[in-house]
Amino acid sequence: MPEQRTAMTTLARWVLAHKAIVVSLWVALTVAGIAAIGPADRAFEQQFNLPGQEAFAANSQIVETYGSGGDAAPLVPVVTLPSGTTVDSPGVAAQLREALDRIEAAVPGARVASYASTRDRGFVSADGRTTFALVYIPATGGIDPGQTEARAAQDAVKTLTVGGAPVQVTGLDALRAGTVDNGAAEGSSMALEAAIAGGGALLVLIFVFASWMAFVPMLMALVAMPTTFLAVWPLAEATAVSVIVKVLIALVGLAIAIDYALLVVVRWREERQRGADPHDATVAAMEHAGKAVVFSGTTVAISLLALVVLPVPFLRSIGIAGMLIPLVSVAVAITLLPVVLATLGPRLDRRHAHREDRASRGWTAWARFVLRHRWAAAILSTAVLAGFVLAASTIQLGSPQAQSLAQAGPARAALDQLTTSGIGSGPLSPFDTLVHSENPASAVTALQGVEGVHAAVAPADWRRDGTSLITVIPTVDGNSAAGRATLDRVRTATAGEAVTGGEAAQSADFLDSVYGNFPLVVALIAVLTFLLLARAFRSLIIPLKAVLLNLLSVGAAWGLLVLVWQHGWGSELIWGIEATNAINVEMPIVVFAFLFGISMDYQVFILSRMREGYDRTGSTDAAVVEGISRTGRLVTSAALILGLAFVAMSAGPGTEAKMFATALGGGILLDATLIRGVLAPALVALLGRWNWWLPGRAARLLRVVPAAR
Repeated sequence: MPEQRTAMTTLARWVLAHKAIVVSLWVALTVAGIAAIGPADRAFEQQFNLPGQEAFAANSQIVETYGSGGDAAPLVPVVTLPSGTTVDSPGVAAQLREALDRIEAAVPGARVASYASTRDRGFVSADGRTTFALVYIPATGGIDPGQTEARAAQDAVKTLTVGGAPVQVTGLDALRAGTVDNGAAEGSSMALEAAIAGGGALLVLIFVFASWMAFVPMLMALVAMPTTFLAVWPLAEATAVSVIVKVLIALVGLAIAIDYALLVVVRWREERQRGADPHDATVAAMEHAGKAVVFSGTTVAISLLALVVLPVPFLRSIGIAGMLIPLVSVAVAITLLPVVLATLGPRLDRRHAHREDRASRGWTAWARFVLRHRWAAAILSTAVLAGFVLAASTIQLGSPQAQSLAQAGPARAALDQLTTSGIGSGPLSPFDTLVHSENPASAVTALQGVEGVHAAVAPADWRRDGTSLITVIPTVDGNSAAGRATLDRVRTATAGEAVTGGEAAQSADFLDSVYGNFPLVVALIAVLTFLLLARAFRSLIIPLKAVLLNLLSVGAAWGLLVLVWQHGWGSELIWGIEATNAINVEMPIVVFAFLFGISMDYQVFILSRMREGYDRTGSTDAAVVEGISRTGRLVTSAALILGLAFVAMSAGPGTEAKMFATALGGGILLDATLIRGVLAPALVALLGRWNWWLPGRAARLLRVVPAAR
């Protein structure tokens, strides 16, 4: 692609001719970015909803009319009385009211219902010994919503007993809070995760470069991260951007910036060791590696930007803001990095352990081994990946069920009491039915007869502005498949006279809303990526294979997620968390958007060298050997750096964060080893000259010059 080489060469020469301007600009952006981190953090949106869905409409009206609840799951204080004592025993009701008064004082704005206030037996187990209350708190949103209130409620009653038994507070937020050691703050947790990821990345870079050059990619990341915050800040002020974006900038942004710089630095060293002076080596590195970085960053940005087609505001915000992460990292890699390499590079790289101008012996041997056994390599690697994809086909979407959120502590003890008493975990994820009448008697009667409903409670003080609020408690977890079936029956039973919301109902609506449009996201990303790669590699087969392999990579990552978390093959062993029995509804889509783009980075790195080798030799086998031997160590190191970022994320609190880290970290390592190291080169070898097929008409449409061979 001569015209693109010329464009990249022209940019590199301009940058090197205006070093002072480039450095001054990036210093200014970095300083401004550091100053923008605080304001950007405050501008992030803590809470998102689903306009147009029944749960969103119900939750909005519930919050407006009653001031609490909505998509915030209730806190659930639980008491299991000693043998021989029941809720009807003298003094028990008064003591229960005192406990709940303390919780209301500790959680301002809470809306409470219990057996003591309603005399509704739906709050009591069949033997009369276990009772619970529902404490609805104002919706707060954020990464860890409701956890502060959960701890406050637990502290309010930790020295109190009812009928001689302790009062313990559970609930989805309380269980999530139980996974955080000593109530660690969200900000300090994120800072620790970034420090772990950065430290691990630096160790990998020291191993790769064995010189002061290891600090150059870290420097690029330290410039890219605050600059990304600066770029996101006005966007967050102008429109709603999810608070999750700041975690992605801190961890994914760190790793991507390092990976892009790593690719350019390795190519620069290679040119230097061939005898080029620092200036010419920089230009040559940008002509080849710089071009690969641009294409890689563009594919990641496309994958994220495709989220805008989903009718879910918070996913759209992740897509729009998230695409700035790779784009800023690309800008740093093709402007600031060349200046650093041309000026400081020779001083930082006086001693080195690896000869970049020589192909790696180990990776050369591996590439030749794959070539000799191309059919076996393709079949065996495909079989392993197919196993993961088969596991992915069993995915059950929904919020993680309550039992998986904490394995110890008062919140888990209270949940176990509910389960043992026969009430079950339904009170933690109830459905809130808003009746358009202040007389809910007929609706309560209808709901109590619905299959899967444990109780329908309608306290007298939950009637305002011509409405009544009924909490429908399912017999099973409201976030389970059975719970969603109960929700459907609840909505059918009250059709026309009520709307049903709540945390579990909103999760169910999210599932229906998102996955109806998901095939469009996949198609959009696949087509745009295919066109971009077809132009980059002057081939129709290479980009088609790349897209298919990336889809296979994502499917394998989903399978890993299902095996580890839904089925519990590792979650309890590694993190002490039981099988979740479900995967968060947003998880597969976010994993797809990130992993499809990031794994394409490695595809571009390897195929760029294969294309160079084929253009020079005309031999596909020689191209495979050159591509793997020249990039094997690079891709492995880059994947390890990115994988470490997600290992750091998995060390933080929260089951959902651990899920995300498992899927992306494990998926990246699977992609870099089994797919890029085995299946991709085996398929290139099997297809031979067909890899480089580009008809004249396609070349004209893509506006590229076909290869001479």
